[in-house]
Amino acid sequence: MDYPLRRSCKEVAHMVVAMQDRPLSLQQTAALRLHMAICKACPGFEKQFLTMNSAMKQWRNYAGDESEASSAK
Repeated sequence: MDYPLRRSCKEVAHMVVAMQDRPLSLQQTAALRLHMAICKACPGFEKQFLTMNSAMKQWRNYAGDESEASSAK
């Protein structure tokens, strides 16, 4: 029997990554939240992924003062 809201950890990881680029459908969102409620590992993966994503955005947007870096030498 096929359960439309049942997802594996691998599928949930793909959804966590995909939702950074596009909104998930209502069914995908429900499946994601249901899985997160019963899985011990996936919420940790989501937290780590969002932390890394945030850090990479900050790094890409970093506009360090070049004069500070050169004067420190």
